[in-house]
Amino acid sequence: MGAIELQLLDVAERVATETAELVRSVRESMIEGHGVEVSTKTSDTDVVTAADQQAERLVRGRLAELRPDEPVLGEEQGGQTGTGVRWVVDPIDGTVNFLYGFPWFAVSLAAQVDGVSVAGAVVEPISGRRWTAARGHGAWLDGRPLRAGEPSRLDHALLITGFAYFPQRRQRQAAMVGRLLGRVRDIRRSGSASLDLCAVAAGWADGYLEHGLHRWDWAAGALMATEAGALVNLPGEHAELGEDAILAAAPTIHAELHAAAVQSGIADV
Repeated sequence: MGAIELQLLDVAERVATETAELVRSVRESMIEGHGVEVSTKTSDTDVVTAADQQAERLVRGRLAELRPDEPVLGEEQGGQTGTGVRWVVDPIDGTVNFLYGFPWFAVSLAAQVDGVSVAGAVVEPISGRRWTAARGHGAWLDGRPLRAGEPSRLDHALLITGFAYFPQRRQRQAAMVGRLLGRVRDIRRSGSASLDLCAVAAGWADGYLEHGLHRWDWAAGALMATEAGALVNLPGEHAELGEDAILAAAPTIHAELHAAAVQSGIADV
């Protein structure tokens, strides 16, 4: 594909940055007491805000201008399948964090070709940090190259995970994480899959695993991790991890983490 990845990356970064500015302004208006409309999705604790919907409309509108006739798959408005370039957007990845003012949330936008991510941008509205990647070209944080960590052993590794919004599944996930916890340095849970994958890309964490993600949750972040040298197992690729689990890790501990996750019952969650 050559330079097309960088062309798509330019669009992804531009649109994600514009959308992050919108999200930041909405968050500031909430602080000033104007509030935000909130509804629920899969459960009473899985929320969507008017800001999510407004942000996705902006993404779709800008992509229609910059990349006309290319389909968009988004968390709030769904989308189309097909061959060629398709854009995958999570307008606010980490909506609960956004709602509470916890600053770990982002706009995530990826370009996929025949279902494979080739360019992506994850932009944080509060800090302004821009995580970017293009397949075969590398990954960057604000223009600085990223490289995954190199922990020597699993028990020296810091992991990140996430939990589903269904109480019964959360309990099964907690049990699995409990079994894994004694085999690693420590485990974090931050609430934004795209940023968790970016953290692996930066070496801020050594591994990440989670169940139940949708394509828009990982499309950009998984590319960041891969281009930074991490090894990534996407949902559905490895039956022993379960049909909807994702696992990303520094290459020095990937095999060990993969085995430990299987032994801890990841496929039964």
